[in-house]
Amino acid sequence: MASPAQFLQFIDQNASKFIGRLAEAVAIPSVSGDGSRRPDVFRMSAWLDGQLKSLGVTTKLVDLGKHVMDGQELPLPPAILGRIGDDPKKKTVLIYGHYDVQPANKSDGWDTEPFTLVVDEKTGRLIGRGSTDDKGPILGWLNVLEAHKTLGLDLPVNLRFCFEGMEENGSEGLDDLIKSETAKGNDGWFGGVDCVCISDNYWLNSRTPCITYGLRGLVYFKLTVSGPARDLHSGVFGRMVHEPMTDLIQLMSKLVAPDGTILVPGVDDMVSVADAEERQIYEKLDYSVKDVEDAVGAPITLSDDKVSVIMGRMRQPSLSLHGIEGAFYGAGAKTVIPASVAGKFSIRIVPPQTPDKIEPLVVDYVKAEFAKLNSKNQLKIENLHDGRPWLADWKHWNYEAAVRATQAIYKQSPDLTREGGSIPVTLTFAESLGVNVLLLPMGRGDDGAHSTNEKLDRSNFIEGSKLLGTYLYEVAAASTAA
Repeated sequence: MASPAQFLQFIDQNASKFIGRLAEAVAIPSVSGDGSRRPDVFRMSAWLDGQLKSLGVTTKLVDLGKHVMDGQELPLPPAILGRIGDDPKKKTVLIYGHYDVQPANKSDGWDTEPFTLVVDEKTGRLIGRGSTDDKGPILGWLNVLEAHKTLGLDLPVNLRFCFEGMEENGSEGLDDLIKSETAKGNDGWFGGVDCVCISDNYWLNSRTPCITYGLRGLVYFKLTVSGPARDLHSGVFGRMVHEPMTDLIQLMSKLVAPDGTILVPGVDDMVSVADAEERQIYEKLDYSVKDVEDAVGAPITLSDDKVSVIMGRMRQPSLSLHGIEGAFYGAGAKTVIPASVAGKFSIRIVPPQTPDKIEPLVVDYVKAEFAKLNSKNQLKIENLHDGRPWLADWKHWNYEAAVRATQAIYKQSPDLTREGGSIPVTLTFAESLGVNVLLLPMGRGDDGAHSTNEKLDRSNFIEGSKLLGTYLYEVAAASTAA
């Protein structure tokens, strides 16, 4: 079912207004992983709740309780549940997104202030933290709602919304909410949902749209090595005591090889080797080594073989080192021996791996490697958060609707992909609701989510808004026959 011409025209005619609304959202530094920014995350929830209500959505802010982060007890940002439409003759689509963002400071290497949306007129880029992950896509849905409300058009489906403020920090409290609402059946906010759509990932490149049927899971670890009661002077105590930083660097160096091989025994071995038929799937994707090099800004891929590089992202686990807390990193030359340092790393996992299988392998291995150091320092290992991988049926009518919508807006067929990132709630929705879950990305592969100078191209924001609306019309027309 084609989307109405007036809907598409409305999106085009109101592009500047929509970009202005995105600027308002980006200006709220809703960083869930920074305790000092927690009031801003709450401010973002109130802003989004107000926007939804103004567009006719009935909402509920759900208190998810409290949690402890870095030794501080903090209130969890509320989940925003919403509904519009209750026509039993129409399908019901649940939309998920997150209104929190990753940390960002101009000193990290941003060319502009990260929480001020900059519109680059020459390139069409909308630059700002959260522009593509995930405020732009959420606002795409608001654009769809505004178009229908203003034009007096009935939505082709009933809509349900679930927006959270902790996705970038483990989605704490959300799984329990989803399960409790699902247990209420038709009396809950998710009653009668036929399918789920999530727009929180990206095209493989900057040319070809895609739809995604798989995600890697995640296990995020923190290794803390502690020794002296306070920071020490290296000129006084150097080579006299066991230094925590020395131990930590040794441990971190034992986790992953320069070629990406995970050194924790048993982790890589869990995943089977792709056969010739599966390799052909990756061969067909409109993605190349050059695309990766362009996205990262340097010729640093682990291989020159396209399929090996793609599978490294989509169907193989990866281990990445993220940072060290407690170490000296400022300007100058401070000769300090840190009393305690903490290294953070994560493993992206794929089926059949699960956090429960991975965690004991990592803990046992790190403890064994630490024992080899014969250090008198103390080691602590923590799992900060985790999530399982997910795979969906890409032949389902939900995916067929997304393919038709993509063809209608972009005049080309989308790539069918598995994604390297993790959205743990995807699996929770699939298992709790027992319905098909679709990932329908708005942004491009070079958007730089989680990185400096994150952006969303203007064309992707506007055409992506049309895509989301057209997808709803295609869902309404889709045959649900098996």
